[in-house]
Amino acid sequence: MPLALLALAVGAFGIGTTEFVMMGLLPEVADDLGISIPAAGHLVSAYALGVVIGAPLLAAVTARMSRRTVLIALMALFVAGNAASAFAPGQHWLLAARFLSGLPHGAFFGVGAVVATGLVAPERKARSVSLMFLGLTVANIAGVPVATLMGQHLGWRATFLAVSTIGLAAIAALAALIPHDRPASAHGGLRGELTALKSLPVWLALGTTVAGFGALFAAYSYITPMLTDSAGYADASVTLLLALFGVGATAGNLLGGRLADHAMRATLFGGLVSLVVVLAAFPLLMSTPVSAAAGVVLLGVAAFVTGSPLQLMVMEKASSAPSLASSANQAAFNLANAGGAWIGGLALAAGFGVTSPALAGAALAVLGLGVAGAAALVDRRRAVAPRVPVTGRERVVASHVPEPSNASLSG
Repeated sequence: MPLALLALAVGAFGIGTTEFVMMGLLPEVADDLGISIPAAGHLVSAYALGVVIGAPLLAAVTARMSRRTVLIALMALFVAGNAASAFAPGQHWLLAARFLSGLPHGAFFGVGAVVATGLVAPERKARSVSLMFLGLTVANIAGVPVATLMGQHLGWRATFLAVSTIGLAAIAALAALIPHDRPASAHGGLRGELTALKSLPVWLALGTTVAGFGALFAAYSYITPMLTDSAGYADASVTLLLALFGVGATAGNLLGGRLADHAMRATLFGGLVSLVVVLAAFPLLMSTPVSAAAGVVLLGVAAFVTGSPLQLMVMEKASSAPSLASSANQAAFNLANAGGAWIGGLALAAGFGVTSPALAGAALAVLGLGVAGAAALVDRRRAVAPRVPVTGRERVVASHVPEPSNASLSG
């Protein structure tokens, strides 16, 4: 695998760290700014909103630029957003800075996936995407816990300064390792990218992302009360268990990339079926500490097996203009984050029990299987070229068409 993938992974590590670390720093931020925990929670939403808006918007407006230049510019925007977060004087400034930090997220992964697949042979495309996403999953193992501890001991502002430093390292790596390329206008520019949104298979792939990862976040958003109230873990143990989720996500990401290079659709269906089974079994898994720890790992594996196949599928369905569609898949991922958490919360608020969000997630994973099945059916129908029958009149006309004589052929 090309060393340039390391540069993409470094950027993904920084993005993954800043995306999830705010969840662990909400008490510190709330105390420092003098606001409530729910008000501080809006900072998580502000980042997600930036991702959803920025992913298609930045991919579209940078369609005529070199992809190497785009990646460096996006990471520079990432550094600016996190530095602004560190120096934000109040809640509203911090909300704006978190929104700014989220803007480059989706476009970086979208354009980065296009660059990653262009660096390798066709039979290694999914694996190259999984290696870029490796930075995101490793962030959940190392980046987020370390950044959280830093924020708790040195202040939350120090955390965002450290994340900005990671962004600067990513810029240096991108500049040194990503090969120069032609401006993307050679690939169709903005108009060519916008054609991706007219394709039904692209929308079905995006719908599979929303439903599939919505299933994950329906359960994962409420994993802490499941572990403490149902499995009996102490609050201090939750951080380690979330790191176990990162281990499972990393393993699933690498496994999904390797399997998808051999059978992309089968890997996707297998991952979604596994997600249904794991989530449906969560009430049982959360009954003892040992099985709960195993369930957290299995959830990470089952969910992230589908990551690379889904990203690659969106890109292949928009093969003539992949950057916008690929970035839109990251927006779909964040819609899944918000929507899944909302649906899981509805189950919890309805009084169905502390593990009920996992069952709601299982229902969403079944929906994802249905959308993926519809996408497979559309592909199968399009693969069969329609045969236009020849009418009797056409046969008669064709039989009376005179063959050219030698004289007419000679001029």
